[in-house]
Amino acid sequence: MVERQLRRRGIADEAVLRAMTEVPRERFVPPEVRRHAYYDGALGIGSGQTISQPWIVARMTELLSLTGPERVLEVGTGSGYGAAVLSRVCSHVVSVERRPELAEAARATLAELGYRNVEVREGDGSLGAGDRAPFDGILVTAAAEHGPPPALLEQVVADGAVVCPIGRGDHERLVRLRNNETEDVAAVRFVPLIEGEG
Repeated sequence: MVERQLRRRGIADEAVLRAMTEVPRERFVPPEVRRHAYYDGALGIGSGQTISQPWIVARMTELLSLTGPERVLEVGTGSGYGAAVLSRVCSHVVSVERRPELAEAARATLAELGYRNVEVREGDGSLGAGDRAPFDGILVTAAAEHGPPPALLEQVVADGAVVCPIGRGDHERLVRLRNNETEDVAAVRFVPLIEGEG
């Protein structure tokens, strides 16, 4: 996976590549799809949600430009796989998941595998985690139709990056916002970010 799907397609951050090697992706997917865990695509994890393809997880993590001591907010825990990868390249991860059943399962898997620097919370991720702010980077794993929620932009340090898919359907783009500049990275397809009640 690392050589064919990641390094050959431009992922160059060695810390990210090492994290992708270390984290057992098969432990974060349902038993019935484990044989496809390293497939170059998204997989269903239940509750209408997916685990992103390995390249997307690696690219989004790489875009945060982490060096080790940072604290990162992840919006949309899902299976916990992305949080596990992040936890290998920064000091602490706060991950917020709207669906209690997914948060509970991710928390259990992360604990079982010994990822002690990840805190999984249940709630509206579009509100961030103000009591833990500011964050050195924020990663959003669902598409925000009109751009990252304002609360998230307020919770990142001045030169920190917010990596987020924006748009809907065939018009979704992965972007990185940093220092008031927006970098268009790639066309993507994510589940929609639910903000507020819903």
